[in-house]
Amino acid sequence: MDKLRLYMVTWNVATRQPEEDVEEMLGIDKMTDDLLPDLYAIGLQEVKSQPQNILMDAIFDDPWTNVFKDVLTKRDYIKVKTIRLQGILLSLFCLRKHLLHVRDMETQYTKTGLGGIWGNKGAVSVRLNIYGCSLCIVNCHLTPHDPYLQERVADYNTIIRKQVFKKRETSHILYHDYVFWIGDLNFRLEENPALTAEKIDSLVRKGDLKTLLQKDQLHQVMNSGDAFSELTETLPTFPPTYKFQFYSSDYDLKRRPSWTDRILYNVNENAYENMTLEVEQLSYNSFPQYIQSDHKPVKADFLVKVFSDHEDSFVTFEEIGVWCTSRDNSATYLVPSGVEPAFWDWIGVYKDGFTSLDDYICYSYAPRMTVAVRSDDGSQVKKITFPVCTLRTTGLHRLVYFGSNSGSILGMSQVFEIKSTDSSHLHNGFDNDET
Repeated sequence: MDKLRLYMVTWNVATRQPEEDVEEMLGIDKMTDDLLPDLYAIGLQEVKSQPQNILMDAIFDDPWTNVFKDVLTKRDYIKVKTIRLQGILLSLFCLRKHLLHVRDMETQYTKTGLGGIWGNKGAVSVRLNIYGCSLCIVNCHLTPHDPYLQERVADYNTIIRKQVFKKRETSHILYHDYVFWIGDLNFRLEENPALTAEKIDSLVRKGDLKTLLQKDQLHQVMNSGDAFSELTETLPTFPPTYKFQFYSSDYDLKRRPSWTDRILYNVNENAYENMTLEVEQLSYNSFPQYIQSDHKPVKADFLVKVFSDHEDSFVTFEEIGVWCTSRDNSATYLVPSGVEPAFWDWIGVYKDGFTSLDDYICYSYAPRMTVAVRSDDGSQVKKITFPVCTLRTTGLHRLVYFGSNSGSILGMSQVFEIKSTDSSHLHNGFDNDET
């Protein structure tokens, strides 16, 4: 048995652009390499989503993703997936050493705003397999305001019902081995004339969170079975995270303070005969020092069990010699019997040390034709060629093989060099002949 450490962050950023250093929020400033989380999931709500922002963010990473990426990539994390529904944003980062074990990635989204027409409220999710276990992370923003409890319940059940994934055994959120549900759930404290904003503020100042949590709508609907009853939440030991005055840690008492920002989880403990799955929660806290939003960010980190003896099948590249931007360049690779090539599989050229799977320089679809089949193990030998016009960068690079059907990174080459000039001594056995 091995354990992976997963680190979750949720923050409603109130349409503001990044202003504060997120390093402390990620907890990464004081961590030694052996304690680094294996995966980070960053869930944001109310990211600015005017038409011009959506257009630019479809081409480039949005400013918030870049802020988190700038911090995490310094410690050798790679952004493997981002999904956005208007202002709801979820980004997943993993340590580089795990990249080839992140399999079957898929995303989904559900609109719940205006009766399912508008995406200002709803949920986005990423599912994947890693070391033989399935994982689903959901980031949501549910209906706001005190009186709309039943609308929040309906939002949850709509998301559970509508999000369907291609992988049959984990076609629904709750079918996964591990589920983490984060976001601005917007549950408030139960409506009571005696429980005014001023009374709540007074109880918080006295440290009497227990009295307030007894009035928490989320745990009431969990206990009744109306919503989120399949999930678990460690009781918050931090004050309500909404609503604050901007650039302050004082509540805006025009609204009753509430724990709107939450992190829940579920584990299907007995999914396998030979192993009992397990989640150990290491922390659950907010960050009152962040003041640019009217919400405080919340984080939790967990240890989850995965299979230590799980073996993934990989596409392997033979040694690649020096490539040149002034000619066609080729590489040979092996597809083992455990990998089924699909029609739209593709191979990307990346700078060595790339920080996002979106940062390919160019790509080519994997050829369907097999050059040979190895008699010893049945591996298919294939050759891919990148035309001269596709390469424009020099330096150290890698090839990465993507499985289109599986949503997996199936293989990565060793480092090779691309130069801008050609000479006969640069040629290798994989280059095309020139006349």
